[in-house]
Amino acid sequence: MTQFGMVLPWLVLASYCVIVLRLTPQSVTPAQFFGGGDARGAAPGLWLLVASAAITWIFAKSIANAADLAGAFGIIGGIGYAIYYLSFVVAGVAIYLIRVRGGHASLAGFLTAKYGPACARLFLIAVAIRLFNEVWSNTKVASLYFGAEGSAEYWTGVAFITAFTVYYSWRGGLRSSLLTDGAQMILAAILLVMVLAIVCPGLLERGLPEIPAGAHMAGLTFCGLALVQVLSYPFHDPVMTDRGFITDPRVMIKGFALAGLLAGAFILLFSTVGLYGRAFGLTGSMAVAVPASLGLPVLLVFNAIMLTSAGSTLDSTFASAAKLAGRDWTDARMPPTDSDARFGRRVMVAIALLGNLPLLGIYMGDAVGPAVIAATTISGTMVMGLAPIFLLAFVPGVGPWSFHLAFWPGLLFGILVTIESALKVAIFPAWIDIGSGAYADDLGVNVWGLAICTAGFLLGALIGRRNHRTWEEKES
Repeated sequence: MTQFGMVLPWLVLASYCVIVLRLTPQSVTPAQFFGGGDARGAAPGLWLLVASAAITWIFAKSIANAADLAGAFGIIGGIGYAIYYLSFVVAGVAIYLIRVRGGHASLAGFLTAKYGPACARLFLIAVAIRLFNEVWSNTKVASLYFGAEGSAEYWTGVAFITAFTVYYSWRGGLRSSLLTDGAQMILAAILLVMVLAIVCPGLLERGLPEIPAGAHMAGLTFCGLALVQVLSYPFHDPVMTDRGFITDPRVMIKGFALAGLLAGAFILLFSTVGLYGRAFGLTGSMAVAVPASLGLPVLLVFNAIMLTSAGSTLDSTFASAAKLAGRDWTDARMPPTDSDARFGRRVMVAIALLGNLPLLGIYMGDAVGPAVIAATTISGTMVMGLAPIFLLAFVPGVGPWSFHLAFWPGLLFGILVTIESALKVAIFPAWIDIGSGAYADDLGVNVWGLAICTAGFLLGALIGRRNHRTWEEKES
């Protein structure tokens, strides 16, 4: 790459920074910092909610995942990743019921009331791990456009993207995140049109790549995995769920449905990048290999779209981390104070630093795509027990027993899958596999694991009902 070519990505970043700084407020009240409302206290409108929820789930890592999966499995891979966006429907319905029928103002408050404060804090620890993973996985993908992994340019990109996002998130919290999300969604849509205009003519001329039967079946297996994980996956992502409590419940559920449709369509359309890469015989992470093969102008477009998606996710991650520590951990029910906001800001800095530490020990080269996909699927496996905890909360007798008998088995399965992935060893027997290909083991673990977690949850409800009857008998 020429010296001019090396400078251009930084010009893109500088332009992005100028736009973001013009959109974000200089200062906000604690209520705005945590709740995202305007200076008069009004909640965000429908379309701001739609744009914000959609762009925050168009992660830099999701864009890379969609391209890599389409490159590996054809269009079925892109469809499989788009299925995860049904999470908006699952979360929207559950949060609507939690708010309307239960009157709760957060998932942590709901869990505290339903299962007890200890269970709520276990959930928040799982959420914190998710936020931690969001930092490194998004800064990694975006920084690869500034230089090869491990290079000085790469690390400079990591540091600058992280520091700038912390800076404007520190000033405005969730309010800053919402205001920038609208512009980032519009910019991402424009860039997507540019990407499609670039890759589609070549793809149509070459034709859709042929996918071997084995790869096609493996892609269908991944689709099955996504369908199972959407039942639990959204609940451990506060980037999504925090937005479920900042508007009227009816506005929220409509906004979530539209956001899921918009973000899912974006991801599916972007997966054509992977189809292009496979058709032209490219290897490695398709989100990097394809623009590199098309020249500097295309690389800059991809650089801009990755910066936009990474920035929108990172600022939401920092805002959610601040809320988790400053409000949810203590189940605060009084209006937020300056002290809460100060503590939240310190947590933003802490998770920004800690969240990038994995990059010091992760050098995967061409495996960056599979590695980031693994972070998603393993994370989804660990929290499989959240599906019954939230979706079956109406069952009579549920309480702490139900939570623990669903949560811990799911966490155990997730840990075992992590060990399998890290050590490249087979822990689960072959008969547990469902489907074929690389995700057969994951699908089997998730299906059987979800069944065990659900059975444990219902057993806990039976124990709770029996204990309640015993207590009533003693009282009488």
